[in-house]
Amino acid sequence: MNEPIPFLDVVGVNSDVREELDIAWKAVLQHGRFVGGPEVGMFEEQFASYCEASECVGVGNGTDALELILTALSIGAGDEVIVPANTFAATAEAVCSAGARPRFVDVEPGTLLIDPDAADAAVNSRTAAIVGVHLFGQMIDVPRVAAVARRHSLALLEDAAQAHGARFAGRRAGSVGTAAAFSFYPGKNLGALGDAGAVVTHDRSVADRVRRLANHGSAPGNRHVHRERGRNSRLDSIQAAALSAKLPMLDDDNRRRSALMEAYAALLPASCAPVAVSPEAQSAHHLAVVRTAQRERAVSALDSAGIGWGVHYPVPCHLQPAFSAFREQLPTVEKAAEQILSLPISPTLGQADVARICEALRGVTS
Repeated sequence: MNEPIPFLDVVGVNSDVREELDIAWKAVLQHGRFVGGPEVGMFEEQFASYCEASECVGVGNGTDALELILTALSIGAGDEVIVPANTFAATAEAVCSAGARPRFVDVEPGTLLIDPDAADAAVNSRTAAIVGVHLFGQMIDVPRVAAVARRHSLALLEDAAQAHGARFAGRRAGSVGTAAAFSFYPGKNLGALGDAGAVVTHDRSVADRVRRLANHGSAPGNRHVHRERGRNSRLDSIQAAALSAKLPMLDDDNRRRSALMEAYAALLPASCAPVAVSPEAQSAHHLAVVRTAQRERAVSALDSAGIGWGVHYPVPCHLQPAFSAFREQLPTVEKAAEQILSLPISPTLGQADVARICEALRGVTS
């Protein structure tokens, strides 16, 4: 009897760095600065450098990161923000929480990432920003989307929650927009031991305001003076220490993911085609997403073989009840939502596991 293959192997990933995590935990326990300890600043410096940016502000989670960026840029009531409909609900939630209106647009049929032409067509007098969501580990077509933003004098925000370490045309996720929002949810390529996030930017003024907003709007150097209404969204010392322990492994882990995707591409049956990757993209392969016209049969085959799976995302944002006020007709993303299927991918997965997964799918016909 074969052992089950989990969709997400968080335990295995953390086991590989258990000694480093134990050391980090003991260090924080010893000094007792669980909020605002030295580990936070150290990780912020490390991650900014890794992203090839100048500033990083650790925050409570990835959703907060995006909302804090919008607020720091004074984007809110009366503004529209262009958002691809193929993304997790948190992207649109952040826009709404900031007081702005999400304008959902369609995606490119190959990569399922934001369609630059659709974004261009959606711009109007109220548009303030474009959120480029680097989905499944792959960055958007940066030159084309950035050109749209420049042409209309819009902020380009990166939702990089699934793209730690990804590149497009040589440029790292987190370095190409006005600012980038990262999530370190435990299942991410760089995952914390709970909720955590960060804002990465080249703009010191944006970073300074995000830091102030995330700490109750308090003035620098004087926590008793609150210059504006903020919130409590701070990266704690334990999570920062864990992220610093895991960051040196990220590039090697991403290379393992890339090798697994190559194996999938070689072994998957024709009925399960991987989502396209642009020739200019170096994907972090956060998710192994395929398209199949027989998703129910594929899921049944995986279940029978003891193999985990997921769907990201079966209901596009523009069709979610929570965003019914912002409905659009977006045929590409709607068709894809009926076909996409996420297969297991993790640095702990082996080539034999991929072969077994592909074998289980071999009987699924298009």
